[in-house]
Amino acid sequence: MGSKILPQWATKPCAMGIDEAGRGPVLGPMVYGCLYCAQSYLKTLATLSFADSKTLKEEKREELFETLKTNDSIGWAVDVIDPRELSAKMLKKNKINLNEISHDSAMGLIDRVLKIGVLLTEVYIDTVGDPGKYEMKLSKHFPSIKFVVAKKADSLYPVVSGASIVAKVTRDRALREWVLDETAENMQRDFGSGYPGDPQTKTWLQDHKHHIFGFPTLVRFSWGTCNSYFKDIAQVLWESDNSDEDGGAGKNSNGKRQLKLSNVGFTSSKRGSEEIESSGKGRCRFFQARKLEHLTNF
Repeated sequence: MGSKILPQWATKPCAMGIDEAGRGPVLGPMVYGCLYCAQSYLKTLATLSFADSKTLKEEKREELFETLKTNDSIGWAVDVIDPRELSAKMLKKNKINLNEISHDSAMGLIDRVLKIGVLLTEVYIDTVGDPGKYEMKLSKHFPSIKFVVAKKADSLYPVVSGASIVAKVTRDRALREWVLDETAENMQRDFGSGYPGDPQTKTWLQDHKHHIFGFPTLVRFSWGTCNSYFKDIAQVLWESDNSDEDGGAGKNSNGKRQLKLSNVGFTSSKRGSEEIESSGKGRCRFFQARKLEHLTNF
C-alpha cells in the first residue's frame, strides 16, 4: 500500500479506479490493482500521462509506476492471486469461477482501503461479466459508494488507467522474479508471454510437463488449454489424508479412501490400474513435501 500514515486528503471524498492484469494467461498470477485520490485531484491526475497499460511500452509503464509511488496525492494497493490459488478455487467441488474470483479481489481491495480510513465515495472499475449485475453486486456490498462499471474503463478514466499500470507492472515484476521452486532439471524461464496461443509458451508447457506430477506451480492447470498436454498422463491413486471427507466415498478394499489425480483437470490414460496405483505406503503430503518421484527403472 502506498502510504502507512493516512494523508489529510484521504479524509475528504475520494475516487478509486480498479483494474486487473493477467486474466487470460495460462502462466503466473492474476493481479488486481487499485489507485485512489481525492476527487478534487482527478483533474490533475488526468494530466499525468496515465493511459491503458496495454497501450504503453514496458519502460514507460515502469517509469509511470515509480512516479505515482512518489506522488503524495495518490494511494494504491494490489492483490496478487497465485496460480495455485486460481487452480484450487476453479477445481474444488464447489467451483469458484474466474469472474467470482475477480469480483472478490476487487471487493477485497475496496474493503482494505476503506478499513485504513479513506473516504471512498466513487469507484470506477472495468467490468467483469455483465456490467449491470456487477454494479448491483458492488452497490449491495458498499451502499455508500457510487460505482461506475464500464467496458474499457482503463482507457476511459485516468484513475482506472493508473490502476491498470499498478496491476500490470506488479504482474510483470512477479513473473520476472518468480522462483521456480521445482527441482526438475533444466527448468527454463523462456515461457514467453504466458498466453495459451503464444508458440513460446506452448513449447515451454510441452517441455515442462511431468507424466505424474503435472505442471510446475507457475502454471494455472485449471485452464482448459492444459488438458491437451496430458493425453498420456498416468492416473495416480493416493490414499486420502482425510478419510472422513465426503462421507468416505471412493474407498478401496482396505476401507481407505483414494483420490485420483486425473480429476484435477487432466484426462487420464487407459493404463492398467495395477501399474499406476500407488503402493499406499505413503501419503500425498509426504511425497509433495519431499518432491519424491516414483521410479520404475533403476
